[in-house]
Amino acid sequence: MARDQLEVLNALDVAKTQLYHFTAIVIAGMGFFTDAYDLFCISLVTKLLGRIYYYVPGSPTPGTLPPNVSAAVNGVAFCGTLSGQLFFGWLGDKLGRKKVYGMTLMMMVICSVASGLSFGHSAKSTMATLCFFRFWLGFGIGGDYPLSATIMSEYANKRTRGAFIAAVFAMQGFGILGGGIVTLIVSSVFKTKYDVPAYADDPLGSTVPQADYVWRTIFMFGAVPAALTYYWRTKMPETARYTALVAKNAKQAAADMSKVLQVEIAEEQAKVEAITAKDSNSFGLFSKEFARRHGLHLLGTTTTWFLLDIAFYSQNLFQKDIFSGIGWIPKPATMNAIEEVYRIARAQTLIALCGTVPGYWLTVGLIDIIGRFTIQVIGFFFMTVFMLGLAIPYHHWTMRENRIGFVVMYGLTFFFANFGPNCTTFVVPAEIFPARLRSTCHGISAAAGKAGAIIGSFGFLYAAQPTDKRLADRGYPAGIGIKNSLYVLAACNLLGLLFTFLVPESKGKSLEEMSGENADEAEQTRGSVAAVELEP
Repeated sequence: MARDQLEVLNALDVAKTQLYHFTAIVIAGMGFFTDAYDLFCISLVTKLLGRIYYYVPGSPTPGTLPPNVSAAVNGVAFCGTLSGQLFFGWLGDKLGRKKVYGMTLMMMVICSVASGLSFGHSAKSTMATLCFFRFWLGFGIGGDYPLSATIMSEYANKRTRGAFIAAVFAMQGFGILGGGIVTLIVSSVFKTKYDVPAYADDPLGSTVPQADYVWRTIFMFGAVPAALTYYWRTKMPETARYTALVAKNAKQAAADMSKVLQVEIAEEQAKVEAITAKDSNSFGLFSKEFARRHGLHLLGTTTTWFLLDIAFYSQNLFQKDIFSGIGWIPKPATMNAIEEVYRIARAQTLIALCGTVPGYWLTVGLIDIIGRFTIQVIGFFFMTVFMLGLAIPYHHWTMRENRIGFVVMYGLTFFFANFGPNCTTFVVPAEIFPARLRSTCHGISAAAGKAGAIIGSFGFLYAAQPTDKRLADRGYPAGIGIKNSLYVLAACNLLGLLFTFLVPESKGKSLEEMSGENADEAEQTRGSVAAVELEP
């Protein structure tokens, strides 16, 4: 296969780690910082939105978002993200990675600001405009997934490619942490400025009018990191793999990478035309040939990401209720509106700091040493174990004296999600598909994940409710309870482990070796068999 490898692609595969690698990580990673910040900050302020816009005079408990409104506010960004992943993933293969890269970031900047400026004279109109802007915010975020992963994979060398792609995704951990820190700062400022009584002491006075600025400020801050990297995104050259293998412009690919790598690279236009003219390099996504070569791979990447996100996003969305259930966050009536935001943010920040961020970066350090497959199996296995460890003795964990143990166990599930499938499901689809379909297939895999996130975000708002309707939140029917919800999540993790066996190991291999783009027909046939065999 090496005999057909283009010089420009071989130069990228064997290049030493250089400044441009880290520049690409920062540029692409800041997009993911913004993605995570925008997607997860909603869970910090939903209680506040309920207090502000759905206060019921005379009620013994603060206002809460009605079930349909809560589901919409929590899930609409995921719907937009799913749509954006499919659309921009396809567009990235049609127009090029660079052309649509800046579009997604600008959409995120504009919609982050617009979300904070949501307008209206009533609760209904304010929530409607918030959902509208968060849908389009999600649409832009969706495009960032396939484009960032594809660009990083096509820029990286094969020795450390996994670490570079994982490092981009690991910025999501800092985004979650950043959302918690910004919320802590904003809520602390307002809490100091407006010293108001708890809801039980003064229901109306516990939510000052200025509390409306808290959630708006938090949302709008998400535009800052994205705006700071917009210029640099527009200056990144198109990837050589797209320019050569898809656009078939060997001269431009060689010129771009000569500047990046600071070496002279031959154009090899004849070789580009020979490679791209092969029948084995012209099949489409919906062809029998794609199904034969990559059908099981796509099934593996979509199912594992789908199952992972059911568990991952449902945890983030109802973790505030778990902390309330074990007494780590006091009962809502004993706090004012801003105090509640502060305490929820403190809980999420602690989990991100102790479980989420370390898990991401351990994956970055080990993914090119022990491989994607091993990390994903380890992650799914221990997520299953710790979910069961929370669910089986759940009554034990709800006792106040055991709350720290619960937080540790809960944090470990996040640690092994991130030192595990939450990273690897992002990395692998950017490595195993042909260049002309790489962004599309990554977008499909990511969209399957967001379908799982939608199930988690919508379903577990209801499922986590107590089995006794009298104890459920206002407007919600009885659910299956947190204990049974944890059992369901454990089952999802176990299924994810099983579907991992459909995904090939790509450690240390070039992108063309994984996709078979440079092989002749005989090599392609042998490669399609070998690709599904896992390394020992």
